[in-house]
Amino acid sequence: MRNYGIRAAIRDDIGAARAVMLDTVYRDFGTGYVPRWHGDIIDLEGAYLRPERHTLLVAVDEEDGGVVATAALDSRGPAHPPNPAWIAERFPSGETAQLRRVYVRAEHRRRGLARRLVGELLDFAAAAGGYRSVYLHTDPAVPGAEDFWRSMGKAVLDEREESGGARVVHFEVAMGA
Repeated sequence: MRNYGIRAAIRDDIGAARAVMLDTVYRDFGTGYVPRWHGDIIDLEGAYLRPERHTLLVAVDEEDGGVVATAALDSRGPAHPPNPAWIAERFPSGETAQLRRVYVRAEHRRRGLARRLVGELLDFAAAAGGYRSVYLHTDPAVPGAEDFWRSMGKAVLDEREESGGARVVHFEVAMGA
């Protein structure tokens, strides 16, 4: 049984965290790096380490010290477009804690890391103050993603049900989940 530590990322973690994220967008999402969707991955420090009320967490394998998972939170609500206008209105920037980049390397999955990381993000949001909701969206084609998020929150829109809808499911997670 491996032991993992979870901590707020520091500047020295950025390269390893970025590698986990880029591996995920290439291997799990199949999209590769798309600047308009993944620009924060390139500037993790500017997106998550410097701004107040934002954070980037890493899970570290205590056996070898490697970063094996990431999770981030920021105060930017979902943008319209590409998201539906009512989603952007329901989850406005500044009042919404958006969960992002909750990624676990395949060989470290099914060990509770994502759930622990999300719990830490929710604690961070509560302590930071000013957030009235927690939002995220996921690609249900990623194995395990949809079931995981349904266990953590409530789906507010499944775009697959819309005519010509995208492969995106939007969720709200209770602050004290």
